[in-house]
Amino acid sequence: MSEHVKCLIIGAGPAGYTAGIYTSRADLKPLLIEGMQPGGQLTITNEVENFPGYPEGSSGPVIMDDIRNQALRVGTEMRSGMITKVDFSSRPFHCWLDDEQEIIADTVIVATGANARWIGMPSEQKFRGFGVSTCATCDGNFFRNKTTVVIGGGDTALEDALYLSQLCTKVYIVHRRDQFRGTAALQRQLLNTENIEVVWNTVPVDIIGEQKGFIKKVTGLQVRNVQTNEERTLEVDGVFEAIGVTPVSDIFKGQLDMNEQGYIITQPGTGRTNVEGVFAAGDVQDPNYRQAIVAAASGAVAGIEASRFLMEH
Repeated sequence: MSEHVKCLIIGAGPAGYTAGIYTSRADLKPLLIEGMQPGGQLTITNEVENFPGYPEGSSGPVIMDDIRNQALRVGTEMRSGMITKVDFSSRPFHCWLDDEQEIIADTVIVATGANARWIGMPSEQKFRGFGVSTCATCDGNFFRNKTTVVIGGGDTALEDALYLSQLCTKVYIVHRRDQFRGTAALQRQLLNTENIEVVWNTVPVDIIGEQKGFIKKVTGLQVRNVQTNEERTLEVDGVFEAIGVTPVSDIFKGQLDMNEQGYIITQPGTGRTNVEGVFAAGDVQDPNYRQAIVAAASGAVAGIEASRFLMEH
């Protein structure tokens, strides 16, 4: 049995919920499918200081609950489950919820986000959010005047190390090779920054820390030199993993234009994809910023454009 909606929103992070607020207020009566992680990446972030409207800071789950409740209050219908298949070959569009229910939509907003890549160290998840992070811009301020380590060798790792060097007393950057993959300009800047120490030919082994009750604290990163197999522990207060993110876009391959990394391509300054009536918002189309406020803003843009599209058609 199928169901017809004016606007289907796929994804429930800041972009999806904000798109729900805007399309609900435009009387599109949107249906939002929340997926496997309602609230998105922010729900695994303990402290957030840079989201507007929270002058004292707040936890990621609290912020996402507030945005979700706002979307519900203005009329967004939300359902659990996963969109497992889509057909964007003609309008209206056909999507399937959990391989069973067909949803026919006049417009679709894709806001499925991106997942951070994790290394897989034994204690990594134990200290996630308690000194282990994948976003220096988000969490760097908590390590002001402390020692941190960045793992990685691409542009993201170099940018994270440079950003942290402005806040931290010392920053290590651990890379498994003897040269970086990042751009030459970033390499020059990093190598000329006094409080950054590069640890070449080295891989992370495990995160060292302590726990007292519910309080967890990182105290070091155990590493191994790939040439000598010698292990040692870097004494650090925070570990930043910068090995990239993976956009959640697999089910749209072959239907929406993407770049080599799988990010959905949108027209600059808009949420428009190559398919008229399908829009993308948030981290699934943003390889640069990975910030909740940017995702929320792009959700607003996509919601406004979906409303305008329906008025024009």
